[in-house]
Amino acid sequence: MGKRFLVLFALLLFAAPVRAAEVRISAAASMTDAIDAVCAAYRTEHPQVSFANNFAASGTLARQIAAGAPVDLFISANPKWMKYLVGQKIVPATQVRTFAFNTLVFVGVPAHPVHDMKDLTALDRIAIGSPKSVPAGQYARQALTHAGLYEQLLKANKLVMAKDVRQALVYADRGEVDGAFVYRTDALLARHATIQFTVPQKLYPRVNYPLALTAEGAKNPAATAFLTYLRGPEAGKILKRYGFLLP
Repeated sequence: MGKRFLVLFALLLFAAPVRAAEVRISAAASMTDAIDAVCAAYRTEHPQVSFANNFAASGTLARQIAAGAPVDLFISANPKWMKYLVGQKIVPATQVRTFAFNTLVFVGVPAHPVHDMKDLTALDRIAIGSPKSVPAGQYARQALTHAGLYEQLLKANKLVMAKDVRQALVYADRGEVDGAFVYRTDALLARHATIQFTVPQKLYPRVNYPLALTAEGAKNPAATAFLTYLRGPEAGKILKRYGFLLP
């Protein structure tokens, strides 16, 4: 009976399904479509892995993580919020790498055409992500400030603050504002609004997306394996398809 029991136990053990693994990702709103696509591609080869993805403004995400939100992998739309989590000792500094780059553009509907920064004063409503938490808004504020326009537009109540870059895009796409500052990758998703001009790079720092595992995520084998995939050629092809530039 003992041998028969051991044989039966072994058969049950090998017949048991592989335990599902989960990777919890918090990523900048502008990464939504690209990261969802990368996760879907990864699951075709690793069906046992599931993803819990949370997309929002980088500052919002960083504060959530600092408050204890369970996250394995963080992708910020600028280094500021990654440095914040490193300072909180939630993300090991040795984990941080540049993941991708982006470009700031101005989008709008044909009824309100503009060609460069100086034309913005003729508009009534311009959407930007709230500079307090949205990197795209921070970049836009820096560009407007260097162009000598930010305070002028702010005092004239022409700036409409959005909760993230995707909301700014929606405002412009629906014609609820005359235009919006968004990333080029977001602009490519618009149905009605079009890119009216690219913001000169000399006016703001290069849009840099740092990526890192949290200290908790470094202990998750599924997260470390997915990180390797994110940095590989297959994920790179998907990022390029969505308009991102690779380091």
